[in-house]
Amino acid sequence: MSPGRRPSSGGRDRTGGGGAGSGRGRPPGAGGGASAGAGRGGPSGGARRRPTGTRAGRPSAVRTGTQPLPAGTSPVPGGKRGLGGEQVEGRHAVRELLLVGRRRCRDVWLVEDDDPAPIVGDILELAAEARVTVRRVSRGQLDAEASSEAPQGVLAHADPLPEAELDRLCTAAGAGGTKPFLVCVDGITDPQNLGALLRTAECAGATGIVLPRHRSAHVTPTVAKAAAGAVEHLAMAVVSGLPAALARASDQGVWIVGLDADGDTSLFDLGLATESVALVLGAEGKGLGRLSRARCDVVASIPLRGALPSLNVSAAGALACFEVARRRLPGA
Repeated sequence: MSPGRRPSSGGRDRTGGGGAGSGRGRPPGAGGGASAGAGRGGPSGGARRRPTGTRAGRPSAVRTGTQPLPAGTSPVPGGKRGLGGEQVEGRHAVRELLLVGRRRCRDVWLVEDDDPAPIVGDILELAAEARVTVRRVSRGQLDAEASSEAPQGVLAHADPLPEAELDRLCTAAGAGGTKPFLVCVDGITDPQNLGALLRTAECAGATGIVLPRHRSAHVTPTVAKAAAGAVEHLAMAVVSGLPAALARASDQGVWIVGLDADGDTSLFDLGLATESVALVLGAEGKGLGRLSRARCDVVASIPLRGALPSLNVSAAGALACFEVARRRLPGA
């Protein structure tokens, strides 16, 4: 269904059955037809380059350039709370920061006399190639600078993550030409949950993330570490209000799917996954907000068989993201 033919978002119900709200039939392909594009390579969709060795020398010059920002992204406007990401902690997160190169890395701190590991050699080589200063510091110095509990002996300082434009996320295709697949966060404040969700979303092929500017975790060092470098690959938009952003996405042809414990459709009967879709995940404890839920075409739930009433939001998000990914596999 093209965006131009989509009815307005008003007057919808959530009667379930895998379809949408009132006034619309099932979208084409709802029975499980798929788009191409399951496998992905590096940041540009090609094969990811890996460092082939290590360099022991310490680079002394600060990097003077970086890759251009992806289309539709921009630095954070002055005075607004942006995505964050200026301090990156953890070996995998720092390695991806240097490998992807979409924002400037100012310096890297490494604990002196730390146990050697291949990934540390990768970091040193990538820093040398990018002409990023590497500082050897004591463990006490690094721990005093770090914000996460276990920075793994490495951290980096970088420019803030660029913000993507919501309108572009609603129309930009993914790898292999797949339709947009957005993950929208409705007030998740736990940084471990958000980081794990970002890592899952990237691995499942999400084409964009939508975060509220207020009352939500952004990319702190703990989030970046839990995401293990996913923040360097994901396009992320920060919006002033999620319900208004969902309405805007709906007007552009994106089907809005909320995930909630009392949803009226099983996640595993979801027939919208091959369309342009935005998956909305609610906050820990209270779930979807009332206004966000009202913007959903479908509210889906995960069938539970045990005694506990719900899953952790990052676990529920993992199931939902990979259900969308599964339905988009060729032949699914």
